[in-house]
Amino acid sequence: MSGAGDTSALAPTGDEEPLVPREAAKSTVWRFFGFRASDIDQKDVICKECHRVVSAPKGNTTNLFNHLKTHHKQKYDECMKAKANAGPPNPRQCPAPTQTTITATLHRATPYPSTSQRHAEITDAITFYLAKDMCPISTVSNKGFKSMVKILDKKYVIPSRNYFSKVALPALYEKCREEIEREITTVEYFATTTDLWSSRTMEPYMSLTIHYIDDDFTMKSRCLQTSFFPQDHTGEAIAQGLREALASWSLREEKQVCITTDNGSNVIKAASLNKWMRLQCFGHRLHLAIENAMKDPRIDRAVGICKKLVSSFSYSWRRKKELARAQKELKLPEHGLKTECPTRWGSRQAMIERVLEQHKAISQVLSSDRKSRHLLPSWQDTEILEAIYKSLHPLTEFTDALSSEKYVSVSFVKPVLHLFTSSILKVNDDDPELTNTIKTKILTYLEEKYKDPETQDLLNLASALDPRFKLRYTSEDRVAPIQARLMSEMAASLSMEQGPSDGGTADRAEDDAPSTSKKKKTLGSFFKITERARPTHPPQQALATELQSYLQCADLDSEENPLDWWREHQRVYPRLSKLAKKYLGIPATSAPSERVFSTGGNIVTCLRSSLKPESVDRLVFLAKNL
Repeated sequence: MSGAGDTSALAPTGDEEPLVPREAAKSTVWRFFGFRASDIDQKDVICKECHRVVSAPKGNTTNLFNHLKTHHKQKYDECMKAKANAGPPNPRQCPAPTQTTITATLHRATPYPSTSQRHAEITDAITFYLAKDMCPISTVSNKGFKSMVKILDKKYVIPSRNYFSKVALPALYEKCREEIEREITTVEYFATTTDLWSSRTMEPYMSLTIHYIDDDFTMKSRCLQTSFFPQDHTGEAIAQGLREALASWSLREEKQVCITTDNGSNVIKAASLNKWMRLQCFGHRLHLAIENAMKDPRIDRAVGICKKLVSSFSYSWRRKKELARAQKELKLPEHGLKTECPTRWGSRQAMIERVLEQHKAISQVLSSDRKSRHLLPSWQDTEILEAIYKSLHPLTEFTDALSSEKYVSVSFVKPVLHLFTSSILKVNDDDPELTNTIKTKILTYLEEKYKDPETQDLLNLASALDPRFKLRYTSEDRVAPIQARLMSEMAASLSMEQGPSDGGTADRAEDDAPSTSKKKKTLGSFFKITERARPTHPPQQALATELQSYLQCADLDSEENPLDWWREHQRVYPRLSKLAKKYLGIPATSAPSERVFSTGGNIVTCLRSSLKPESVDRLVFLAKNL
């Protein structure tokens, strides 16, 4: 019979493998036991004498001593003698115990429960990252991303991609939408921009952005939707779609001051059907003015040669390398050539500017190649390109400046048009004939398109409410009507604030109410004037005084922010400050809608072309509003 605690069993018979010793064994009993070479994990302990398998859980040696004592008495005596001779362990030879590091402890710790606060915080951060940076949801399944998260926090287990697509992102969308709904419910006036766009898969979308100035005089812009729009793009369908979009956010049409759009006939008709005030996009209008001025056979030839020239370098690595070498030799800026994009404002001017800048380097590269010499512009073509550059270069900076949605832009339109007429596009006798022709055509086109009385009044009102400009750029015959319009709107605002009230009754009730505690009067209380005793002025006179005081105060520096000025002076000019919120929030261009579709293009990529329209709307909304 086996001894107590002996759980040995016969090892399988057959060709016996050589036994290997236990790794890092300290007890002397391990001299009589070993493991098969094929047992990499060293789980089955085998006696070297009888080749029995002896159970030794977690390296416990009790069963090993019992096995020797029961079955191999002589070996047991040798083992005990060796153990006695070994004596107590030398502390100098034994390694000192080490404390487990925090990293190792965290590594062995149990994962966070899915309901824990830490797990929720990390999951929310990943959801925000996916939405804000427009990353594919499959990112959470990528090995590299998982490895990074594991290193950052070993106790966190990433949920599946289905969780993010069906739970986390929709929940973040609903939360963000509720916040924006609460934010815009208090808005007194707002402006909008809209545009239509087709995705990579040719699915049509219509965007709507809202722009307003909040109570703290901060410019705000929100993308409300990028909705799937499968209907025919007629004026009637677009008008209906825009009304439904405002209604879905509980926005009243009468609070909308203006809508800024491009010059598409269907969008123009939609604004007209809805009876909305529409402002034409300054960027589109300037782009069309330039296109109109470029209609000249000489310009067509020079620009055509310029395009071929740029194309020859774009598709040849050898020429790019030679151009870089020539730029170093001639000490020119190491810039690449730019290609014109028909729909991008200022791209033609940028292409021409870069060709003129690198003209010497281009000539050096192409002159050495007999087959490419015909691409070199002639001196006549170069003169035409220089004339185009001279006339268009100053205009691009204005387009970029007026395309921002973070600061006031609409009040700049009238001053910019005046600047075009008085200096930038003014005909100069020293300029080439073609330059003056281009300037004249651009000015004539802009004057024709901005002569609409409603548009002129809107731009005049915006400039008048900007403390940098006021009525400086308003024509003399329109100064009195604009002042009358301001007075009328101030009076309307005052009447809405007052409404029917029982102020006198309330005051009398306060006077008749018994005092609960008698306070000692201060010296200043004898001179305090009650509201009823305060001298009052007729409302019309008070409004006129406020307007004239504003117009006569010193103009703000043109580099300063007018909204900061209004924040500081809203108590001095309470009615005008409300009108400033109303009109200065209008964007001068439809660039905000263009940026929405740029965001949409970054989301609906070739790898994500199967996204459903509702997912596109949700992802664009989050990317723009988070």
